[in-house]
Amino acid sequence: MNIAIAVSRFNQDITQRLLQGAVERLSELGVSKEEIAIVWVPGAVELPLAAQRFAQQEYEAVICLGAVIRGETDHYDYVCQQVSYGCQRVALDYDIPVIFGVLTTANLEQALARTGGGHSHKGREAADAAMQMITLMEGHDCTCHE
Repeated sequence: MNIAIAVSRFNQDITQRLLQGAVERLSELGVSKEEIAIVWVPGAVELPLAAQRFAQQEYEAVICLGAVIRGETDHYDYVCQQVSYGCQRVALDYDIPVIFGVLTTANLEQALARTGGGHSHKGREAADAAMQMITLMEGHDCTCHE
């Protein structure tokens, strides 16, 4: 099994937590570290291009991890739209699961809560989604339990 993870450096304190959770969960599900490729990109907007590059190679799924936190300008809205559209386009164009593990939160506290600090852990959930979609794409039952 080969899974790729593209991670945004922007808000790296958050994205590092997402990455750690995703890698830990993949390991729990039987994916070895040798089967995981990780690339860091400057920001969330660059995630779809990295996903596309992975989709052109021999990967069964791509997990995109990022954290877009609302600021005082409209920039947040544009970034969220571009990243979600780009990831969806890669998935559909290349017929590969591209998992949208990008937090889009109003503030830092919400982002921290979604990396194991009170709510769920979105990095772990992205790993579960990748494994479920790989199973689905192989034509099997896509139930994945902890």
